[in-house]
Amino acid sequence: MCDAIPDRERWLALGLLAAVVLVGYFLLIHTWWTVPMLELQERIDGLQERDARARAALRQGPEIRKRLSDVRAQAARLPGFMTEASPELATAALIQRLETAVQQASPKNRSCAIQNRSPLTEPRKERFQRAVVQVRLRCGTPELAIVLHSLESGSPRLFVDNLNVLAQRFFFTPDQSPTSGGLDVNFDLYGYLPPPAGAPADAP
Repeated sequence: MCDAIPDRERWLALGLLAAVVLVGYFLLIHTWWTVPMLELQERIDGLQERDARARAALRQGPEIRKRLSDVRAQAARLPGFMTEASPELATAALIQRLETAVQQASPKNRSCAIQNRSPLTEPRKERFQRAVVQVRLRCGTPELAIVLHSLESGSPRLFVDNLNVLAQRFFFTPDQSPTSGGLDVNFDLYGYLPPPAGAPADAP
């Protein structure tokens, strides 16, 4: 009976010692050493992962640049897109194309002349950005057909919309000489700007 009591006290003392050791571990070692080391290891793992991704991206750099160059070259070859990258430059190109078409149809504007050409702000959102010019011509019927065919059949491809034609008994050429017959023509001339780099380059 006397031996049983010391054994029980011994086990109780060992249990209390183990509890004190565990409490001391969690209060001292775990809190001040283990937790910071685990956090540090997590940060190291994160930095190593970021470094691996950065190295992989650098290795893919030449391939990405080549693909980007191919996409831009493909967009430049598509006849549906203009070569100008900004609406202002594209609008100037539209006007130049119009002037060339009219000059070819009627040298010195004897039977076809531009009365007005005004850039329009594109209000609607479309898949591809457009440059638009509102045009007014005074032309004979054959010359108008030549102008429209020249505008819509060239490259890059241009489009004529909102065409309105009124017949006139007389119209005046730039030298103010009256010409019998003729048409008062209004229409919108527009073309599509090239898509941004990386965007799908399907022709409009």
